Amino acid sequence: MHTRNAKLPDAQHIHTLIKNYSHDGTLLPRSLPELYENVRDFVVVEDEGKIIGCGALHMYGPHLTEVRSIAVSPAYKGKGAGRILIDALLAQAEEHDVKCVCLFTRIPDFFALFGFRAATREDMPDKIYKDCVNCPRLHACDEVAMVRGELPKMAVLGASNIQLPIIDVKMIEKQMYRKTARG
Repeated sequence: MHTRNAKLPDAQHIHTLIKNYSHDGTLLPRSLPELYENVRDFVVVEDEGKIIGCGALHMYGPHLTEVRSIAVSPAYKGKGAGRILIDALLAQAEEHDVKCVCLFTRIPDFFALFGFRAATREDMPDKIYKDCVNCPRLHACDEVAMVRGELPKMAVLGASNIQLPIIDVKMIEKQMYRKTARG
């Protein structure tokens, strides 16, 4: 298995991978035209020439980037594809000197292995303004916001005045610690 930057012809494979996880709300759906437009954000994982995973690094600016659209073919789950994908995306963020990497997930324990910690969505107004406002789960979000690095002290897309439910970050961190301690 290895990673590489996605190319335009990969968009159809990326679309199929994301579609596997968007029907139940695990991932936000991405249209094929949107993927063609943003294919340069994506990294793919290949195994023997077959694309088995994808993920994107969306840049908001030098203060913040987001790991998003992480998908691994169900047949390859638990075989290390997700790990090498996240490593590749974090290497890209580092290459661009980005101060903070964020993501939103329902599997925080996995991302904690890479140094991500729980945060509040309000800490990332660029993300809220760009994506959350269009999400059907805006006021009932069940994803955990996580960050790695220094929280941004600025926003380029504008401050958000959207009222969001309060998330108890300390409670999430305790739950993650308990799961880790149980081993």
